[in-house]
Amino acid sequence: MLLMLTASPINAEVFLRFGVYTSDKPTEMVRKFRPVLNALEHQLTTVLDEPVRIRLKVAASYEQGIEDLVSGKVDFARMGPASYVISKQRNPELQLLAMESKKGSRTFFGIICVHEQSPLQTVGELKGRTFAFGDKHSTIGRYLSQHLLSAEGIRADDLAGYEYLDRHDRVGAAVGAGQFDAGSLKESTFRKLQKKGPFPGWRIISEPPVLFSDKGNPDHCTHTLYR
Repeated sequence: MLLMLTASPINAEVFLRFGVYTSDKPTEMVRKFRPVLNALEHQLTTVLDEPVRIRLKVAASYEQGIEDLVSGKVDFARMGPASYVISKQRNPELQLLAMESKKGSRTFFGIICVHEQSPLQTVGELKGRTFAFGDKHSTIGRYLSQHLLSAEGIRADDLAGYEYLDRHDRVGAAVGAGQFDAGSLKESTFRKLQKKGPFPGWRIISEPPVLFSDKGNPDHCTHTLYR
């Protein structure tokens, strides 16, 4: 999560714009983040002793989400490590505000999956096969999976074909439908798709962890948000 706040007059109502990009479908992003922002509004209003309103802006792509933050169209945003690095390169004034955590853990997983009826058992067997990536700026959907493929000696030319499908849920759906031999997506999205169907199913052939540490440089509203 990143922060870029502008100064507001003392005791004036504070309006903030929070940005996310569609790593999953837009309705899912709203479902996940609107309750968090409602709680954050209440916390900030109490601590700052002035009303705070936070508008959620869902960007249609990773690139648009990055540009919204870099250009100041949103005040702070949630994004993955790769998008953060790109954003920081474009605007060095951006500050890292907080890390997401679940039950005290700042770790989440990406996976490479195949259809449950696929004969493939390992990443090394993907040579000559088709592969579905997420967004071109996605840490898990692109960079992590490409690292794993490269570690097995598999380059772009070694694949029968590949596409960037932009969202984790689209990757899972495409692999489940048999449109690609394998694909990379968030483990949490994979589990949700398994529960919902309607495809026959998937099987994981790689589970690499992505680890995060808690670092940042907050102040003023940033101090309050950081808590």
